[in-house]
Amino acid sequence: MEGNPQRRPERLSSVRNAARLLKEFSHTDRELGVSELARRLRLGTSTVHRLLATLADERLLDRGAAPGRYRLGLAVYELGAAVAPHLDLHEAALPVMASLRHSTRETVHIAVLDGLEVVFVERLEGLETVSIFTRVGTRLPAHSTSTGKVLLAALPEDELRARIEQQNLTRLTSQTIVDTDALITQLRAVAARGWAGNDEESRRGLTSVGAPIRDATGTVIAALSIAWPTGRKDEGARRRHTALVTDAATVISRRLGHAARARR
Repeated sequence: MEGNPQRRPERLSSVRNAARLLKEFSHTDRELGVSELARRLRLGTSTVHRLLATLADERLLDRGAAPGRYRLGLAVYELGAAVAPHLDLHEAALPVMASLRHSTRETVHIAVLDGLEVVFVERLEGLETVSIFTRVGTRLPAHSTSTGKVLLAALPEDELRARIEQQNLTRLTSQTIVDTDALITQLRAVAARGWAGNDEESRRGLTSVGAPIRDATGTVIAALSIAWPTGRKDEGARRRHTALVTDAATVISRRLGHAARARR
């Protein structure tokens, strides 16, 4: 049933305004507020507020670092991956992940950041007998995982502090991170060296190491990790795994168009 034809222009106008709103976000305008969007789109602030709330409910937008500001959400990434196969993280990463698993025999993950959580979007089970029990779609506090630390370390410090303040620091505490300053200090070290470790911070008996994946602009869009049962690897093996995951993340980044400069 087509419905009432008299209402069709109104529905199309709403969709058009939502599309116009989404297109205002860019690499230079990562976060925008209600008043700014209303001015650019020449729409009423109440209309823009309703559009923002609806798009946020559908995960096309996320609330930004400051109250009343918004940024593109995870669902936009998912849609973009479906229509741009040459920039598809899955296609760029899977062969590299398979090689990394073959080299280490351990479980390999890719995760993206959603607020202060990581979402595991790719996974290859290790070749050893012990399962890591992490499925695609699993969410974990970002600060307690190697992938999450890498992704948080890529955020501007003011944005990170704003997210922590908005989502309540007590939800972030763990056996290794006890306050915001401790987290910031650890993340500065992660950003400087280009990788992060996790020693039973997300799950007892689990160790991992992760490194950043960058797109063509150099933006960190995801993180790659190797995970294994704690105690199965000695320190030498851990160092080898760190080098392997860092190199593999660089290869994936290059497949996405990023011309990385060699780290010394």
